[in-house]
Amino acid sequence: MPSRTQIVCLHEGKKGRSIDPIFIRGLVKALNPPWIRPWPGNNVIRPVDCGGRSDLIAKMPSELQSCLQMGGDTTLMVWADLDHDMADGAALRQQFWTTAQQAGITQDEFAQVVFVFAKDRLENWVEFLLTGATDESSEGARQKHDKPVAEAAKELARRCRGQAAAPPNPPSLDWSCQNWHRLVERMRR
Repeated sequence: MPSRTQIVCLHEGKKGRSIDPIFIRGLVKALNPPWIRPWPGNNVIRPVDCGGRSDLIAKMPSELQSCLQMGGDTTLMVWADLDHDMADGAALRQQFWTTAQQAGITQDEFAQVVFVFAKDRLENWVEFLLTGATDESSEGARQKHDKPVAEAAKELARRCRGQAAAPPNPPSLDWSCQNWHRLVERMRR
């Protein structure tokens, strides 16, 4: 059976200069989604570098339409930095919704997108997952090596599965995990 993309992950950053694809692939593989059986290869997850946030917001509607046309269990995940100009994940999600509406996306279609928003940037989550502490009011230190990023992704998978609870997740991480849990519930139906 040929393998095909089942999870499309739009993210900020440029190819080769972002830790996002490493973190995303490591997290999704460690979560081992039950609707992907057997795991048919590396092209199950397709990370898409989108540059800055405005480019990411603009690209989301067309990628969602592509995912919907593929049908089946194809899922769109949107990974973005929750910068200081946004109060919380709901505010940034609203920006995506405004653009999606202009492109003719319905509320039901939009509800299928899994949003993952890291406060300031993904490095804050990596710092928290590796050390147990982070300051979401400032940017975490840039990660220069893949191994700690992959380890942090595995730790987040443990937390999402409920295998680790202390210390409590930072708010943006908790909000994003809830979005993943909604996807899992939807896929069980």
